[in-house]
Amino acid sequence: MKHVSPNEVAGDTRARGPTRRALAKQQTRAKVLAAARRLFSEHGYEGATIRDIASAAGMSTGAVFANFSDKSDLFRDIMISDTVALVAQMREAVAHAKGVEEALLKIFTTGYAYYKSQLPLARAGFTAGWAPQEGEMLRKLAPLRLIQDLILEELNAGVDRGELSPESGLKLRAEMLHDAYLANYPQAIFEGWSLEALQARARDQIGILLAGARRG
Repeated sequence: MKHVSPNEVAGDTRARGPTRRALAKQQTRAKVLAAARRLFSEHGYEGATIRDIASAAGMSTGAVFANFSDKSDLFRDIMISDTVALVAQMREAVAHAKGVEEALLKIFTTGYAYYKSQLPLARAGFTAGWAPQEGEMLRKLAPLRLIQDLILEELNAGVDRGELSPESGLKLRAEMLHDAYLANYPQAIFEGWSLEALQARARDQIGILLAGARRG
């Protein structure tokens, strides 16, 4: 009898791909997320219920709870997916930036443009972010720190290019820049500020927060 090594078994499993059950679970999850995204956009975070989401997805509430622990878990998954997609767009935007200030402005502007294109969902996210339990869970998500990490990367790149001093407290400045970026969202999603107005405000914020960090 031929001996089959564990590596050969693992390779054979990968070659066969996911099981029918796993595929069905993925499809169910995708349907629930699509329905949830639509209802959060239409009714806000508070107005969309698990029962309504299940009905819109054409399945039972039990099927929803088999994939997500509660409504905040559903919304968290949507926010993670959107944040990962947004950071990818931000990285594209800064790829050809001329200097650290332009790079940071592109990060800010890309974020505002992304969410202004889907205002109802952005408003739902803002509402959930202020709810005690849901907001705390959202703030702890590692993917939601990706934007702050990207800001810090650009500050470090500014040091490498000789634009900024390495002794200028870059980590704290990245945190403050990220806070400023987030602070503009009420104007972006509730007060109807134009992208140009948001960009002008962001430019001023970046200039102030980089004061004292520039070389020369």
